[in-house]
Amino acid sequence: MIDYGQLVLLISPKGKRYLHRLDPAAEVHTHEGRILMSEVAEAGYGRSVATHLGRPYLVLRPTLSDLIKGVKRQTQIMYPKEIGYILLRLGIGPGSRVVEAGTGSGGLTMALAWSVGQSGRVYTFERREEFSRLAKKNLDRVGLSERVEFSCRDIIEGFGVSGAEALFLDLRTPWDYLGQVPPAVMAGAVCGFLLPTTNQVSELLRGLSAGPFADPEVLEILVRRYKPVPDRLRPEDRMVAHTGYLIFARCMGGPGLHAQDPPEPRSDPEPAD
Repeated sequence: MIDYGQLVLLISPKGKRYLHRLDPAAEVHTHEGRILMSEVAEAGYGRSVATHLGRPYLVLRPTLSDLIKGVKRQTQIMYPKEIGYILLRLGIGPGSRVVEAGTGSGGLTMALAWSVGQSGRVYTFERREEFSRLAKKNLDRVGLSERVEFSCRDIIEGFGVSGAEALFLDLRTPWDYLGQVPPAVMAGAVCGFLLPTTNQVSELLRGLSAGPFADPEVLEILVRRYKPVPDRLRPEDRMVAHTGYLIFARCMGGPGLHAQDPPEPRSDPEPAD
């Protein structure tokens, strides 16, 4: 039995997904028939429920990846493959305070809010009001908006936050805002950036090398999926070849690093004995 108000994921025999909050009086209308939410509640997670036409649908508890893919969007959202690495690289966990600029439709915001827990806080900034409203609506839908402070303004005058453990900028020209980063984060905080082209990455690296940033890292994450058919196992015919470059660096505070003496590129630590 699923408690009313919980999120449920319904998956059709062909893999189509429906994400809903459980309402005993509601119905879900699909191309394969109508599903009563009261029957979903009785079935429980990990079971199946039939439409009025007899088509079986799986009833599952949605994961964070499911929630992000279900975001209603007016902008391109970040893919789970990048988000997973971002959360690990920024060191986000329960109680973390993290700053984000470029809220967009709220995909990364949702992942950050999920990860910081009840005791953490996400401060997200978006210049366009329609995007900020949509992001808040998306987080309201999954019950995570209370962990987020939404601000609709340009960050050129700063974030109005101090001592955050991490920061992420999803902006077209993040190098224009590097001066606003040190007052917002604690010394040594990991800062991340997402950019779509190599010339933008080069411009950002120049900005990082001229400021109080160290330990830079640049990467992209590629995923190739396979058709899960035992007798015909092979890669899928299409793949998303490129979504963006991820750049990370630590904000060290202080007077900054000299351009003629840039930080050494990041390398993985030697394994312990």
